[in-house]
Amino acid sequence: MSTVSADSARKLGFWMCVALVVGNMIGTGIFMLPASLAPYGLNSLWAWLLTVAGALFLAMTLSGLSRAFPNAEGPYAYTRLAFGDLTAFVGAWGYWVCLWVGNAAVATGVTSYLSNLMPWVADVPGASVGSTIFFVWLLTAVNAYDIRAAGKLQIVTTVIKLLPMLAIVGLTAALVFGDSSQLGNSEFLHTPFKLDSVTTAATLTLWAMLGFESAAVMSSKVRDPERTIPLATMAGTILTGAIYVVVCMAVMLLIPGEQLAHSNAPFAEVAGMFWGSAAAHWMALFVVISGLGCLNGLLLLQGELPFQMAKKGEFPQVFAKESPRQTPAVSLYIGSTLITILVLMNYQKSMVEVFTFMILLATTANLVTYLLCALAVLVLLRNGKLATNSGRRAAGLAIAGVMGTVYALWTLYGAGKEAVFWGFVLLGAAVPVFYLMRSRRAAAPASETA
Repeated sequence: MSTVSADSARKLGFWMCVALVVGNMIGTGIFMLPASLAPYGLNSLWAWLLTVAGALFLAMTLSGLSRAFPNAEGPYAYTRLAFGDLTAFVGAWGYWVCLWVGNAAVATGVTSYLSNLMPWVADVPGASVGSTIFFVWLLTAVNAYDIRAAGKLQIVTTVIKLLPMLAIVGLTAALVFGDSSQLGNSEFLHTPFKLDSVTTAATLTLWAMLGFESAAVMSSKVRDPERTIPLATMAGTILTGAIYVVVCMAVMLLIPGEQLAHSNAPFAEVAGMFWGSAAAHWMALFVVISGLGCLNGLLLLQGELPFQMAKKGEFPQVFAKESPRQTPAVSLYIGSTLITILVLMNYQKSMVEVFTFMILLATTANLVTYLLCALAVLVLLRNGKLATNSGRRAAGLAIAGVMGTVYALWTLYGAGKEAVFWGFVLLGAAVPVFYLMRSRRAAAPASETA
């Protein structure tokens, strides 16, 4: 009995799961996006609404799947139930690639904002690369030490990262209902509607919404997963989406469009405009903390996915090794080594170039996982494997599956040819690995018999 209680105490509860979802979604992306979206004006608002709606449909599919299969290991298991081993492996491979490539992007974004506080990080040769790698391995060590320590850190950083957003929203509300003459970019409200602008802007906003599947991926480490995962997934997605729309529009109202389009740190710039340079530095510090919180949560997922696959014999067994505190330490170390190699390979590029390249790859790879999960709902409903308590719930899941599929295909189109090409090159690498692992599993009984 004491062993069961101890194991349960190490697992993640509802609030830790919500913090994991929110923390993994709110990283450095939202703090950079207002500048990227500036050229699209009001079209970015429609893009945000479509992106949040699409994310909610996809979150609904994951919530339904996690409720029906509470002991399954997230998107990989759902896809396998619907489409078989190869498709599931390709989807899981793509998600794993997305995680470590995305973690490299998040760590790079943290270092980029840190350079606003410490200019030498950008000026001294090798300092930005060294800082990025340092942050990756610092949080890798935290995750490898204890999952509860990582979960507690996630709650703290999630609370801290909301503070600068609340400050910006409060400032904007005071100006809108008070001295609206200080709104530097009120003309963006009159931007003409353009569908191509909405599509492009929606592709940009998607990066900031990645991560709503975080609780489902960690199902084996969650208490009462059948109840906790769906609630945490929907609550975290709704909360994050609402925050994003309000905060991004607030920044776009406060800074003139041309100035915003060339800003390296929009939130810090707003703080400096209204509260002085000291506030700008504090804002930059909060962004760094936000990015570290996101990196912490994504590293947790980066280690867990190949760990679960290796336990089933679908990844090399080295990934299945646990630390004495039951964390997937070896899997974490391998993933972080790949991040380090990727960062070093892009040593000659600027931080902005590295960040842009990596988020395009990560987003494309992740979209395939989302698409497969949305399609899995439809297939499992049709063949009767996805049982529901009522026809209304089944209809709701079917609608979510259709809308999630349409959204994923639309955003893949909006990602552009280059991102889709390289994303599918990385996904294609999964096929020979799959057959190599299958041949090893087939050879193992023969070697044991001999």
